[in-house]
Amino acid sequence: MIRGSLFKTLHKNNQSLDIRRRLRMALDVARGMNYLHHRNPPIVHRDLKSSNLLVDKNWTVKVGDFGLSKLKNATFLTAKSGRGTPQWMAPEVLRNEPSNEKYIQKLIFESDVFSFGVIVWELMTESIPWSNLNSLQVVGVVGFMDHRLDIPEGLDPRVSSIIHDCCQSNPEHRPSFEDIIQRMTDLIQTISGVSAKRSS
Repeated sequence: MIRGSLFKTLHKNNQSLDIRRRLRMALDVARGMNYLHHRNPPIVHRDLKSSNLLVDKNWTVKVGDFGLSKLKNATFLTAKSGRGTPQWMAPEVLRNEPSNEKYIQKLIFESDVFSFGVIVWELMTESIPWSNLNSLQVVGVVGFMDHRLDIPEGLDPRVSSIIHDCCQSNPEHRPSFEDIIQRMTDLIQTISGVSAKRSS
C-alpha cells in the first residue's frame, strides 16, 4: 500500500484528483463493502472512514480491517464495545439507540452505507467532514438535530443523489451497496464517454 490512507491522499497531498479518479475510488469502497456484507457470516465495518481505507500505487482503494466485526449472533461492534469516529457515523449509531437484536441485525448494514455517503462527500469536496465541530458537537448536530453535510450546488446531480440517499435519516431508506455499485458504474461510464467525445 504505497500511498497510505485515503484521508492522507485527500487532505495531506497537494495534488487534486480528477472527478473520474475520485468516483472510481468511491466505487472501490462500495465494492469492498458489498463483499464484506455478503460474506457468510456477514461482516459489518462500523467504523468506515477515510483513514481506514488504503490507497495503493494504482490508486485502487482497499477497505482496511479496522473495527471489522462478524455478524452471526449480533457479534458486532457497538458503541459500548468499540468507539467509532462521529464525523463519519450514522445518526442512529451516534444515539446508541436500544433495539432488539433482530432489529439491529437488519439495520446494521445501513450504518455502513451512511458512512460511505460521508466518504463520497469527502471525495467530492476534498474537505474533512464537520471540520468546524468537535466530536461531541457532531453527535449532537448529526445524531439529535438531524443535520447533514452541505452538498455543493455545482456537483453532478447524480453524485449528489448518491450522497443524499446514503445519508437518509431513516436507515431503511438508504440504498444497498449493490444498488450503489450499479449507480456509480453507470455514472463513471457516462462521464468517461463524455470525456472521450471531447478529446476526439
